[in-house]
Amino acid sequence: MNYKFTETEIKKLLKENFMILYDTREQINKNQHILDYFDKKKISYKRQKIDEGDYTAIITKCEKMGIYRDLYFPIGVERKNSVDELAGNLGEETDTHDDIRLIRELRRAKEKGIKMFLLIEDEHGRENIKAGKYRSLYLPKSFMARLRSLQDQFLTNTVFINKNDSGEEIFGILHYAVRNFLKGGYMDIGPEEVDV
Repeated sequence: MNYKFTETEIKKLLKENFMILYDTREQINKNQHILDYFDKKKISYKRQKIDEGDYTAIITKCEKMGIYRDLYFPIGVERKNSVDELAGNLGEETDTHDDIRLIRELRRAKEKGIKMFLLIEDEHGRENIKAGKYRSLYLPKSFMARLRSLQDQFLTNTVFINKNDSGEEIFGILHYAVRNFLKGGYMDIGPEEVDV
């Protein structure tokens, strides 16, 4: 069943049924500052396996509005806790696949039509990359070129941010992406079809 939501319905859904999902690979001791922000702002969240990115969002089912299943959206946030982690990911040795894990994940997201954002918890990250202030054999020029190439190929945006603002930024990215999807047109809100 396809349905176009009104502005009032969108506001209600975002207030009452918006939920952030974070990937099971996110280590609690590394993202507790983000969960603390969600708790402080009373933002619903749940730990769940996510194939592309570390964070995404859903609108939970709301039968009184005719939504009989959770609505998923093609949006994801990949979080790196430092420039060091990003350098390590981009410089890791290739395995039996042709590319490193991060690039395979971003490629899959693009193939599925998922808008991906890269959030790096280092507000001076760009300057630190240019100055070579990270742990990696990557030369600064090569590191920056690789990052720009990823941006062009796979990412909607790359954000360097203070760690203390990560929860707010993740919420903002996901909240407005879901809002825009809901405003954008007709959505299938009916129950999932079951094969007989």
